[in-house]
Amino acid sequence: MKDIQLKDIIHIAKEYNQKVDQDMIQLAFDFAKEAHKGQVRKNGQEVITHLLGTAYYLAKMRMDDATLIAGLLHEIPDETQQTIEDIKKQFGSEVATLVEGVARLSKLKYRGMEKYAENLRKMFVSIAHDIRIIIIKFADRIHNLQTLDALPEEKQQRIANEVLEIYAPIANRLGIGYAKTELEEGAFKYVHPEQYLFLHETTTPLLDKKDAYLCELKEHIANYLRDAQIQVLRIDSRIKSLYSIYRKMNEKKHSSVDGLYDLVAMRIIVESIADCYAVLGIVHHHWKPLPDRIKDYIAQPKPNNYRSLHTTVFCDTGEIVEFQIRTEQMEYESSFGIAAHWNYDEAGKASQKIGKNMEWLSAIVALPQTLDTNEYLTSLKLDFFQNRIFVFTPKGDVINLPDESTPVDFAYHIHSDIGRMCTGARVNGIFSSLDTELKSGDVVEIILEKNRKKPSIDWLSFVKTSLARTHIKVQLREKS
Repeated sequence: MKDIQLKDIIHIAKEYNQKVDQDMIQLAFDFAKEAHKGQVRKNGQEVITHLLGTAYYLAKMRMDDATLIAGLLHEIPDETQQTIEDIKKQFGSEVATLVEGVARLSKLKYRGMEKYAENLRKMFVSIAHDIRIIIIKFADRIHNLQTLDALPEEKQQRIANEVLEIYAPIANRLGIGYAKTELEEGAFKYVHPEQYLFLHETTTPLLDKKDAYLCELKEHIANYLRDAQIQVLRIDSRIKSLYSIYRKMNEKKHSSVDGLYDLVAMRIIVESIADCYAVLGIVHHHWKPLPDRIKDYIAQPKPNNYRSLHTTVFCDTGEIVEFQIRTEQMEYESSFGIAAHWNYDEAGKASQKIGKNMEWLSAIVALPQTLDTNEYLTSLKLDFFQNRIFVFTPKGDVINLPDESTPVDFAYHIHSDIGRMCTGARVNGIFSSLDTELKSGDVVEIILEKNRKKPSIDWLSFVKTSLARTHIKVQLREKS
């Protein structure tokens, strides 16, 4: 990437906020440049280069003025003679609070998940206070990863592992696909260099070949949609990131990329939800869909509020191609997640509504302080960082659970008493054992024994959620 200039940041910011305060951003740049005068990073670049890079990625994520300014100032408390109080006098309490929050996060040094538990508690409290603090940290890390090769190997590993194990999963839960991908791709080659090199060498010619075919396919689908008089905003192709390929191969236990059907995808952007379903019908009219590969994330959004229709089809030449169909708003939200919900009034002031998809963050902050390190980390890994599934009650209510959850997890999610009285389950109308691994789309009915006073201690060997595990332990200790 070429050296980023302040004008580049302002240009991007003006695209989404016409009232961006250019004078205040210029003042922050001048303040930071003077404060960091003479300071050089390990790669030989001036510190101001990194601060511009941080602000640039914040602008790419469409953040408000205060966040852009805080991005330019985020290293001042730790690296200069200037203080938080100086920032507050010059730029106000909002910016000062953001800078202070980022400075606190910077002090949390990663030494592996087991040693990081208490730091994670502090991190999530900070995030809950103001979500912009972690978004600034994403931008800081994205730019840092580009110059990581200038650092000693031990520090490279520490930073890259922290990104893959902490920051990228949080970006994913916040629905900020842009940050998640940038973080994962930047860290992957340091954490798993051999796998990165292998995938880079093996997928490049394969993807080049598929890309050529997608150009032909794009013409065909454009003609079909034109004939159907569906207004298409654009048709793009997207290539799966190397880290996503690596993770999918691990999940599917593949030794090559041959069995992965979503290496490339056609992304069709239309005006309305009705058009999304109409496009899906036309795609299936011309090409046969693969079984179990039709995903309706519009009717059932992912936990991070990702919405889209996905289908994978056999095309005329035998090629297998995934189609992703969504509106412009869905595309915007899939890239920027919670950052997409910033609204700018006529004066350029930003406000944000967090919404129900952020309830998981409150749940993390509310985890009992009495949990020991292992319990806390297990809870985070299972309840918040793991893949999620959607299952249904018999009345059609959607229940969102971690992957590999069981009917007992389902029961305790409904109510602790439902869990305690659980004696059996029907999954899709079929009697199933309580340790059955549920899958997205399952309809689960819990069979109750109302006189049951205690759960079974055996359930602790297979439940997946910390909620179920905690309630079971408490109920087992209760006197009958």
